[in-house]
Amino acid sequence: MTGSPHTALVLGGTGRSGSLLAQRLAERGLGARTAARHGADVHFDWDDPATHPGALTGVDRLYLVTPVLRVTYADRVAAFLDLAEAAGVRHVTYLSTYGADQAPPQVDIRAIEADLAARGGITHCILRPAWVMQNFADTHLPVIDGAITVPTGSGTEAFVDADDIAAVAAETLLAPADHAGARYEPTGPQDLTVTEVADTITAVTGRAVAHHDLDPGLWIEGAIAAGLVPADYAVMLRWLTGTISSGNGSTPNDDVEKVTGRPPTAFLDFARRNAHVWAAAR
Repeated sequence: MTGSPHTALVLGGTGRSGSLLAQRLAERGLGARTAARHGADVHFDWDDPATHPGALTGVDRLYLVTPVLRVTYADRVAAFLDLAEAAGVRHVTYLSTYGADQAPPQVDIRAIEADLAARGGITHCILRPAWVMQNFADTHLPVIDGAITVPTGSGTEAFVDADDIAAVAAETLLAPADHAGARYEPTGPQDLTVTEVADTITAVTGRAVAHHDLDPGLWIEGAIAAGLVPADYAVMLRWLTGTISSGNGSTPNDDVEKVTGRPPTAFLDFARRNAHVWAAAR
């Protein structure tokens, strides 16, 4: 395959969607440069502006992943986008969050979307994915002592495979003009409660897994006390879980298929692919 003269900078390039995106772009002939604090093509740290210019050299499109476990970051991201625009970036695909227009005002998600919309020198595309299925197979919502502990009640969510997010993002970066100004909300094909997720894991592993629902305040306090999140991130956790428990979680749509030409991954297929992870869990 003939290589493309274009290059995409993939922030969060060692993360769940970023690593998969970089692989997809490379397979399709687009230069992909991963950026992260560790293990990426280039060293990038949101807290060290000295790492920003080098990451942008020769780049004309960007997968924007904002600082993780933060609620206030708009000024820092705006300064980086100024630098990116000056360096020749002409398109940004931003990894936002499902329901971002309903995010608490203390969280800068909407501010980033508004910043991109106001920039005349670059095009942009917004991705607002549902909760990712990978949450249940990594350290975010692991199976511990036979249970997934999260305060989502009986609410449902159309959990999406991170690979489907990457597939959508890849199309937007491969053909920016075709997706300029678009907003996509990648979801899975089903509304599922966390109890149904646990039942599916039980079915594919033969190991009993349950959903442990509990008071949101206790869950958030526990996450902060354990050092998993900073104290000011409580507002984000309360919003994310409260959206589901109140019956306002994401619902299935056809955005993945509309953009990629293939249907989104079902949770059962994801579970079969990751059965070994839960089989080894304590």
